[in-house]
Amino acid sequence: MRAAVPVPWQGPPIAVVGIGADGWDGLTRAAREAIGDAEILYGSARQLALVPDTVVATRVRWPTPLVPALPELFERYASARLCVLASGDPMFFGIGVTLARLLGAPALRVLPQPSSASLACARLGWPLAETPVVSVVGRPVESVLPELAEHRRLLVLSADERTPRELARLLGHHGFGDSELIVLEQLGGPAERLDTGIAKRWERPPGDPLNIVAISCVADRDRPRATRFPGLPDELFCGDGQLTKQEVRALTMAALAPSPGELLWDIGGGSGSIAIEWCRAHPDNRAITFERLARRRQQITDNAAALGVPQILIHGELRAETVGDIESDAPDAIFVGGGLTQDGVLETCWTRLRPGGRLVANAVTAESESVLLSWVAAKGGALRKFQIYRGEPLGSFTTWRPQLPVAQWSVVKSSGRR
Repeated sequence: MRAAVPVPWQGPPIAVVGIGADGWDGLTRAAREAIGDAEILYGSARQLALVPDTVVATRVRWPTPLVPALPELFERYASARLCVLASGDPMFFGIGVTLARLLGAPALRVLPQPSSASLACARLGWPLAETPVVSVVGRPVESVLPELAEHRRLLVLSADERTPRELARLLGHHGFGDSELIVLEQLGGPAERLDTGIAKRWERPPGDPLNIVAISCVADRDRPRATRFPGLPDELFCGDGQLTKQEVRALTMAALAPSPGELLWDIGGGSGSIAIEWCRAHPDNRAITFERLARRRQQITDNAAALGVPQILIHGELRAETVGDIESDAPDAIFVGGGLTQDGVLETCWTRLRPGGRLVANAVTAESESVLLSWVAAKGGALRKFQIYRGEPLGSFTTWRPQLPVAQWSVVKSSGRR
């Protein structure tokens, strides 16, 4: 979702103070003064307990769920001097990011401590700038999957004490059972602890809920590789065979040209392969897929979860009269893999596509090719045709088996086109 316009903040500047596991003793003088000057002190029960009783501010624990309650919570105390406690660096997957979006950066005075990732890399000797970080706080643990690759090292921000065991099971199930896990608890505090083990032999009981997990990936080389680059092996997708095949999928993704944070509409989802590859291209990418058959909608759900992008939204058949009910931004790109000959499908897609957006349509029948030819005449763009051959045994020899030829239309919608 694109960033919402912040609500102008009329009250005094809000201090957002990072506090680590070392508590009050680890704070700078400026951070202590910001807390001591507050009339209202927000934070979790754990964070508030780290502040000594000599601080006289009224303490307000965060409600659950937090984000929907924030506007009313800050409006209630808008005239007071407010201070928000955060874990470590408030702008690193923290409450500071949420508040900046809600109230605007000028409303905040952020006083950070080292983030958990900084502390973890300091303990492990890993280069922070080269170490990806994935948060599973409020997100499915499968979100880690697109980051896994042979010899890769990454950090996972845990949701709670159960996350390390869930990660170990996930790694074992997806061909990374020999990977090393290092659980780092209460970093920077007196109860700091590190525990190490191999994913497929992980038997450690749940420990402290405040932890971060380091993963040194070791891949099973007999399993298909699943990287962020387009053209995943066909066998990674389950379903009834309704699938844009690997080679054509790679060419289609090149035409769609995803950029970070963009939204795709995938029309005729089938097995979900295009939407899945789009979302794997970058963790901020989003996709909505339209598929009329319920059994295929289920296989899209299953494939998206298995390949680490469960955030894909799935709808039924695209219809002009119902598409307006879909709450989303205008798509940055649209792929039409099915329904080209249905009345109104391309018209609806073209109308909803944002100016500057890309539309890519693949056709395998003469009738659907005819539709593409008429649209090229009206809108321009590029036409290509692909013929893929795969080598297969023929007795004791090898022959080339042709796949169905695919005609592809790709076009960019300029601001002047309607």
